[in-house]
This record gives sequence, C-alpha cells and structure tokens, in this order.
Amino acid sequence: MMGRQEAGQAPLFYAFNLEDHVPANHLLRGIDQFLDLGELHQHLAPHYSHTGRPSVDPALLIRMLIVGYCFGVRSERRLCEEVHLNLAYRWFCRLGLEDAVPDHSTFSKNRHGRFRDNDTLRFVFEKVLERCLAEGLVGGEGFAIDASVIKADANRQKGVPGADVAWDRESPLTRPVREYLEALDDAEAPRTPPKNVSLTDPAAQWTAAPGGPAFYAYSTNYLIDVKAGVIVDVEATPAYRTDEVEATRTMVDRVEQRFNLKPTRLIGDTAYGTSEMLGWMVDEKDIEPHVPVWDKAQRKDGTLGRSDFTWDADAAEYRCPRGKPLRSSGKPTADNTLIYRSNFHDCAGCELKSKCCPNTTHRKIARQVNEAARDVARQLAKTKRYEQSRRHRKKVEMLFAHLKRILKLDRLRLRGLKGARDEFLLAATAQNLRRMAAWLMPKRPEGAMAMAH
Repeated sequence: MMGRQEAGQAPLFYAFNLEDHVPANHLLRGIDQFLDLGELHQHLAPHYSHTGRPSVDPALLIRMLIVGYCFGVRSERRLCEEVHLNLAYRWFCRLGLEDAVPDHSTFSKNRHGRFRDNDTLRFVFEKVLERCLAEGLVGGEGFAIDASVIKADANRQKGVPGADVAWDRESPLTRPVREYLEALDDAEAPRTPPKNVSLTDPAAQWTAAPGGPAFYAYSTNYLIDVKAGVIVDVEATPAYRTDEVEATRTMVDRVEQRFNLKPTRLIGDTAYGTSEMLGWMVDEKDIEPHVPVWDKAQRKDGTLGRSDFTWDADAAEYRCPRGKPLRSSGKPTADNTLIYRSNFHDCAGCELKSKCCPNTTHRKIARQVNEAARDVARQLAKTKRYEQSRRHRKKVEMLFAHLKRILKLDRLRLRGLKGARDEFLLAATAQNLRRMAAWLMPKRPEGAMAMAH
C-alpha cells in the first residue's frame, strides 16, 4: 500500500544533536582529530584590544577557511552559505543550529589585517606539520622540490609594457600596487623591467606554457617529504624560474631552523641542477643532489666533448686524449666559470685536431666553479637510489594535480605576492590535513571516499 506523509502539527520541542548527524567516516571527522588550534588565541592576543566588543573567534574563521580549501569552495560569500546550510560544516566549525555564521566581509578584514600582520596562516600550517611529525608521517631522509604555475587574478588584456609603466605615488593606490612598490623600494639591486606588467596585480609574472597563450601568474613552490607526501614547506614566488630555484634555499633553511630537519637527499628536475644550486647542496648543506645536471657542454657536431678530457684534481688541469695539459689563469668569468686552454704548439701538430678544435687554433674548456658538485650529481645519477628518487618525484606532481583538480586552486582570488602566499599556505595546510585523515583514520567505504572528494 502506498504511504502518504501526514502533515500534522509540528512538535513544540526538538531533541537535536549535531554529533549524531555527522557520519563517522566523514572526512571532516578525520581532519578535526588532527587539527589543534589551542595556541591560536595566544598567538593572536597582541593584535586584539583588551576592551570593547568581542570579535568573531579567530579559530572559527580558520576552521571555516580550512573547510573552504578542503572542499574547493573558493568564494568566501559562498563559503558562509555552505557553512550555514551544511550540518557537517557547522559541526566542524563548532557552531550550533542557532549560532550565526560570520559575514563574508569579516574574512577580508582579518586576512589583510591581523592574520597577515602576525603570519597566522604560516603558524597554522606549521602546527599541522608538527602533528604530521608527531604521527610519524615525515621521514626526514628525502625531500622533493618542484613548482607549479597558478594563474593570478589579473586580466591579461589589462597590462602595459614593463618599460612604460609609471605609478602615481601621490594618488591612492590599491593594496597589491602598494605592496609591489614597497618590494621594489626594499630590493637590494634593481631588476630588469618585465616584459608586461599588470596594472591590477603588478607582482604577477607574465608567463606562458608551451603552445598556449601568455597570462599573469604566480608559482607555488612545494618542499615535500617523500615518505608520505607531506608538505614540509611552501613558498609563493612570481612565475619566474630564478625565483622558483631560489625559493628552495629559503624553504630548506627554514625547515632546518624551525624543525631541525635536513634531508639526506634532495630530489628535483633539471631546473634545480644549475651550478650554483648544486654547489649549495653539496658544499654548504651536505645534501645529496638527486637532480639532473644542467649541462650544455656536450657537443653535437661529432667533435670531442668535455667528457673526452680527463680532469686532474691534484694539478688543477685537464688532460686531452693525447695527455697534453689544458690550464687556466684561475680568474673566473662573469658567469662563474674558469676557462682552460691548451698550448697552441701542442694542438698545431696533433692528429686529433680535426676532431677536437677544427675551427680554432687551440682547445678551450669551460669549467664551472662548482664543477666538483656537478660531478657528484653525475655520479649519483648512475645509482639505483637515483632511479628510486625519480619515482618519488612524482609525489609532488600528484600534489599539484590534487591542488588544481580537487581543491580547485587553478586561479587565485587574492592579489599580490602576499595574497598568493596566503592562498598557498591554506591550500598546503588543507592537503596535509587530508593526508593525515587518509593515512591515519580507519579505512572508509567507497561511498564515503567519494563523498570526501
């Protein structure tokens, strides 16, 4: 028999408990178990007055932001609506059924004010990382480094050539423009004007993927531990290769200083195989460079390459296949290389001259100042540990795919380098929390896994 719902008089009282309506295998239960904001109030106390009307609890704002970044809710206005309607979100944010959800404008005031002034989002990120360490998800033996380009909130049509841009500092300027000009004023050395500058977000870099149109973007740089793919540090830079590589030093030093973690090996692609970076890894940090060497010395015309010459470390000279020396003056060039030259008379009567230096009177070899570190990387590339590192490097690429496809962070909402830093820190925090929930919580049914994503 067909049943019908009876519309009787509604009861006057309800017995309702949010705890009973959040599934035991919900992703937020796992995240809540590993998120500890107990020290947040003490961290932010200097930025609040001791008198006046109580503010919105900063822990509530952080929890709401984590919900947004965990589930790809990018709009703060929509986030407030979702928290208002979703029982699981209310439970995670410690809100009862009758508690009011903060207005979306509250996020802007706190993000650009107290949170940014006190580096609160990095504080939260590092607290989550501490929990990852405590749970044994960070091995500390191998780190992988990589960068991914994220589009900036800047119209590619609203830009001017870098050499033509002029800012009127007397008129009111937007926050991203003020931050950009302050960074220029604080820079130790002048930088070459970029090809294109956005008038709305001048710190964004004009870049292009191979075969695609150019756009304004920032790079998120991840330093991950390869044991479980936990992000141990994150840094925002303009989408510029030099800045991305330099961010590696910042992150490795910061993790060592704050958590006493220094990897045995550092894994990266060819972009991190420059002479300066390899010298820093090997000579300064004593880290094995599991990266391909950036090397353009090999010849493609069939003539003898540098590998055909033998390096004599004791005599600090090269030896050609006929045993003749190539010596240097010892004075490096502007690009930090030493030029080793053979003797003109040795080359004049050599039967290998047509294969060695057919177009010059004698042979020259350029050797990087950090060539010894480059040789270390070349030797490591022949080992089985290096082959394993190549597979481990995919873990950071998978995190970037998750960042863009699941967390929906393929375009920034905040402008300026500080805005990009805030977004990347929150996204990395969300990814670490999700990783802990996935690894440490009891296995969930397939339906619950689908709901979590």
